[in-house]
Amino acid sequence: MLRRVLMIAAAASAVASASQASEAKGKEEGEGKGDVGQYVDLLPVGLPIVYKDRLVNYVFVYVRINLTSAANVSKWREKEPFFRDALVRVAHRTPFSLPSDLSKIDTQRLSASLTAEAARIVGPGQIRSVVVTQQAPLHRYIQPAA
Repeated sequence: MLRRVLMIAAAASAVASASQASEAKGKEEGEGKGDVGQYVDLLPVGLPIVYKDRLVNYVFVYVRINLTSAANVSKWREKEPFFRDALVRVAHRTPFSLPSDLSKIDTQRLSASLTAEAARIVGPGQIRSVVVTQQAPLHRYIQPAA
């Protein structure tokens, strides 16, 4: 019994190391131009969707803050909770709801707002852009009637 467990564990670790190596190789090949590793990825944040002054949904967003090449990446990655806090505060102050779709947020407004807030946190000239990499709604809703 113990041998079987050890054999399964060894096989699982071999598969995991092979997949990590292929991911690292894919990242190296796919990252042609630009600053390599000059970003801060935020943990998923649930943002409210408000329709006709009622909370109807939450959308979990994955956000990447791209930094300039002059930025100190390790220093700003430690500030990731501050970026998330700023995003939550801005989103609850004025929700990024799309009136046409209650399962998505307005990524352009979110990017503009978070860029301004992040610049306040890290200082001017450190933020290149803010990108919403993924959106995942809590509930799927049909389009509201016009």
